[in-house]
Amino acid sequence: MRIYAVTPIHVDAEELARRQARYAALSPPGVDVVLHDIGADAPRALDTDEQVRESEVLVTAALRGAPAGFDALLPDCVLDPGVADLAGTLPVPVFGLLRLSLGWAVLSGRRCAAVARNKAIADEITARAGAYGWSADLLGVEVLDLDVHAIADTSRWASTLGGAVGTLAAGGARSVINGCSAVDLPAGVSLPARVVDPTALALRLIGAGEVGA
Repeated sequence: MRIYAVTPIHVDAEELARRQARYAALSPPGVDVVLHDIGADAPRALDTDEQVRESEVLVTAALRGAPAGFDALLPDCVLDPGVADLAGTLPVPVFGLLRLSLGWAVLSGRRCAAVARNKAIADEITARAGAYGWSADLLGVEVLDLDVHAIADTSRWASTLGGAVGTLAAGGARSVINGCSAVDLPAGVSLPARVVDPTALALRLIGAGEVGA
């Protein structure tokens, strides 16, 4: 399966290459994600609701205009921009990282929560969960108060998780979705609840679906 993916923000060549390498490392056999930058007219960060909405419009247009030769589409964003609008309107499926990762928690009976880089992203995760009918299944979203550069800074992102994950675990969460598509965590990091990489989980589910197809 070849998947056409689009970043939700404009990133430089170094960050695009980092994200592409991450997809290559996480993709199971038979799944190939080809990542494209959304373009220089897009926001450089999703720090406000206005930027979230602008990104959604641009990602939706980019996915709708994806070139032929791909078997599926994927916004490179845990907010699933364009997924609801495009579902069923195109000849190929449109996968959503949040829909797959939170959906798996719901289906498997795991009490789930999430963390997000800022309030705008946290609010959108909450809204997306509601749109999917899973408001009651998402126990909460804790805000990490990080800037966009922390996405590529493994140690800085990981250093903020302890308190947020602890709060969510105390509220009953067994797993916590790490609310960004492009964050790596150090191996062996110990936290009060299991932290789920939504990209890694979504790719495993996509791969399993292809094996069983």
